[in-house]
Amino acid sequence: MKNQFAIATIVFLSSFSFTTAAQAANSQHVRQLLATKQCPNCDLSNAGLVMSDLSGADLRGANLSGANLSRANLSGADLRDANLSGAGLFGANLSNAKLSRVNLLGADLRNTYLVNAKLTDIEVESANLQGATGISSQIAKPEQFYAWGVASAEKGNLQQATQYFNQAINAKPDYAGAYLARGIARYHMLDSKGAFQDAQFAKKLFKSQKDITGLQTAQAFMLEIQTPQEGKVRPSKPDFVDFVGSLSSVLLQFLPF
Repeated sequence: MKNQFAIATIVFLSSFSFTTAAQAANSQHVRQLLATKQCPNCDLSNAGLVMSDLSGADLRGANLSGANLSRANLSGADLRDANLSGAGLFGANLSNAKLSRVNLLGADLRNTYLVNAKLTDIEVESANLQGATGISSQIAKPEQFYAWGVASAEKGNLQQATQYFNQAINAKPDYAGAYLARGIARYHMLDSKGAFQDAQFAKKLFKSQKDITGLQTAQAFMLEIQTPQEGKVRPSKPDFVDFVGSLSSVLLQFLPF
């Protein structure tokens, strides 16, 4: 019995060691990358590269799945055809990076800096780009910008939310829901004039699109803006969710996926 237990333990530990080794990055490739910044087609899966200076690095076709590249400097890096699925890139600098045909499935790109990054032939729907700067309107749908805007607003970051709503509108000029959402964000930032203009335009679009729910929501919001603060039984500073009641039930209805 003891022998059977010992054998079972050895098999378990061997399996564990094999799995760990299989999931670990190629240490030689990691050293090569850090020493030369030249590592095309390297196996860097699950590598710990937090805050690494990889500016201008050649990582074409590299396997970086599951790698931790949080706050790494990847400015000007060549990542074409690389696998970044499940990679952590929180706060990374990807300005001027080449990201054509990169696999971003499940990648964490929150707060990344993407100004002038070459993002072509990629799918970003499954990546987390919340708070990213410099996202091109060509790589994301208007509805995605809208969703990111709503998420930012729920966290209280209304400046960022407004930027996302702007991008949604730029990509889809007749996106009534984005005008309404931007108006609510402006209202919270005490820009009643801008809020009313957005609500008015949203009302016009909802009417032309025969969206009764949207039209009624825009009309109610316009009435809210026009009602003097002293006539409202609540704090003088408007609350973003005070008018809509629930972002998930009101603003998210304008996500026509």
